[in-house]
Amino acid sequence: MRLDKYLKLSRLIKRRTIAKKAADLSLVYVNDKIAKPSYFLKLEDQIRLVLGFKIITIRVQSFNIKEEMYELIAEEIK
Repeated sequence: MRLDKYLKLSRLIKRRTIAKKAADLSLVYVNDKIAKPSYFLKLEDQIRLVLGFKIITIRVQSFNIKEEMYELIAEEIK
């Protein structure tokens, strides 16, 4: 699944266009590398979001919205 779509479906970011913009601005990392919105995620990928003063790190667990989609690893405030 595309990174921007996953961020929207998992409700980490409310809109896909905002998720795309965040990735374009290098605020989204997958496995410690800057990721483009079209990056194709795999299970167990680690995503780090830099949202203002908050940094959220998660691990992809599922692509099904009826299941737990991610595991929260860390949540920091700068």
